Amino acid sequence: MKKRAAVGMSGGTDSSVAAALLVEQGYEVIGLTAHMWKEGSRCCSIEDVARAKKVCAALDIRHYVVNAQERFEKYVVSPFVDEYVAGRTPSPCISCNQFIKFGFLLDRALQLDCELLATGHYAQLEKRDGQIHLMRADDPKKDQSYFLHRLSQKQLAHIAFPLGGWTKENVKKWSTDHNLPIVPRGESQDLCFVEAGKYAEFIESRAPQVKKSGRVLDAAGNVLAKHEGIHRFTVGQRGGTGVATGERVYVSNINPDENEITLSPREKVMQKECIVTDAHWISGTYPEAGMQSRAGEVHFFVQPRYGHRGAPAKIAKISSTEIRVIFDEPQFALTPGQAAVIYSGTEVLGGGWIKTESHSTFNTP
Repeated sequence: MKKRAAVGMSGGTDSSVAAALLVEQGYEVIGLTAHMWKEGSRCCSIEDVARAKKVCAALDIRHYVVNAQERFEKYVVSPFVDEYVAGRTPSPCISCNQFIKFGFLLDRALQLDCELLATGHYAQLEKRDGQIHLMRADDPKKDQSYFLHRLSQKQLAHIAFPLGGWTKENVKKWSTDHNLPIVPRGESQDLCFVEAGKYAEFIESRAPQVKKSGRVLDAAGNVLAKHEGIHRFTVGQRGGTGVATGERVYVSNINPDENEITLSPREKVMQKECIVTDAHWISGTYPEAGMQSRAGEVHFFVQPRYGHRGAPAKIAKISSTEIRVIFDEPQFALTPGQAAVIYSGTEVLGGGWIKTESHSTFNTP
């Protein structure tokens, strides 16, 4: 009998090619689409269900739709709003991968007697030393391992990433050559459930109390202007502050307790250290071996946000859930709420969330 595999399908190019590749490899493939959000989103709406269904029909595979709207609201959308209200900048795609795509959807795949759940993510897995290791994709421009750092050994044992060794260009060409019925939607960094440029309005619709006037300060504590809600700002932001100071200034601190925003020159937004909380390790244990050793110190490569190239750093254990990250060189805008993901070479070891306290405690002079 053929081995059975489920593919998380959005109707887009990546997941469609992943499904087609597994069909070619001889799997009995089932397409699974999670309906997570209302119409008009970019990857989880009823329109995407229709797109995925069309691809499954072309591949002659079964297609199931699972309703994940309640879980998506609980684990992704509500925390997203709460984080902005608290003055932090969330990364909801990480939570979606942990709880929805490789949580809820993986559970459904296993209930359908599938051996694995495949997706169109650009990442790779290696089995060695009795464990599964999460690795960067071959295509550095599309690598999505940053968003997968909270997965566990239990989850990874049932996951496949067929596109990990591919480039986006090759995936597009393969799709065209094999006449997959895909409607191009273009690449976007916007969230699937928030209309582009409408973050503030979305948050206000769910937490109206956040829309209130507050003070915009300079680094010395002088009042520069008024703002209309801390949710409209993120640490490191330059434009859109409504303040002209005659020099380039950036949001260096968001104080939700006082409802204040602080603007500072770039050097005041550079930090060498930060605290990372809710640390998760893919191996299940705190890493002892890093990328290299300098003067007897173990070093790693830490990526403090998606799109950052990553930088050499040491890590120090504070508790079972907290670590201190000490970069070799100061980094720009270590943003509370964003994930700091720790690598050893091209392997993802784990990571956690940058804490607000880091900005007042570790600013470099």
